[in-house]
Amino acid sequence: MSIQKKSSKIGVPNVVYSIISLGAAILLWLFISSTEAHVVFAKPSEVFAALSKLFESGKLFVHINASLYRSLMGFILAFACALPVAFLLGWYKPLQLIFYPWIKFVKSIPPIAYISLVIVAQGVGENAKVTVIFIGCFLVMVINIFQGVQNVDLTMIKAARVLGAGDFTIFAKVVVPASLPFILVAMRLGLASSLTTLIAAELTGAQVGLGQMIQEASMYFEMDVVLMGIIIIGVIGTILDQVVSFLERRLTSWQETRTI
Repeated sequence: MSIQKKSSKIGVPNVVYSIISLGAAILLWLFISSTEAHVVFAKPSEVFAALSKLFESGKLFVHINASLYRSLMGFILAFACALPVAFLLGWYKPLQLIFYPWIKFVKSIPPIAYISLVIVAQGVGENAKVTVIFIGCFLVMVINIFQGVQNVDLTMIKAARVLGAGDFTIFAKVVVPASLPFILVAMRLGLASSLTTLIAAELTGAQVGLGQMIQEASMYFEMDVVLMGIIIIGVIGTILDQVVSFLERRLTSWQETRTI
């Protein structure tokens, strides 16, 4: 049994540290809301009251469902496109030299800058919102998966060629498995990007959604609703990240990593 496993059994359980962290955050929140900053940071009781009000009216789930649909749809479409594009760029040098510099160039432009173009091209419907999220996710995932393909050990590829493997076999049996950790990291970053661009996407005339709820509440200085929306987005992002993290532990158990 390793020293790390022994210490984890003898030491304080991780859940205790999580409780301490949550308690410290709530105490800090209470302190800030009791100062002059209460104009911006509503009290926890006010946020909870706003949450209960929206929950009872049923509007909370309407906002969450709309935002989740847009975020996940943009992410899924981006992942489906990013995976083959990244592998093609990593496998074929001419494609890499032609397209990768432009991908890095476009990546440096924030997705919110495309809103005007998207609105003119697609109007203010759901497609426009999904497109903005797609742009934010796609470029992040392409770059990370591409780096995974580039980091495949050349010795493994050469050994496969010596054993008589063709390009397709090498790609399927060597490149894809070796790139799997990078693919999962790209998924985590893509999900995070889908949520960070959500509010920008909902600037395109959304009627419902967490981003729309936050924007409307800020216009009327309802900071309890604003803070509630921000916290809900953070909770959703954390849950999605934990789902991908679970898949990462299951699919890459062969890789030695330091878990927190």
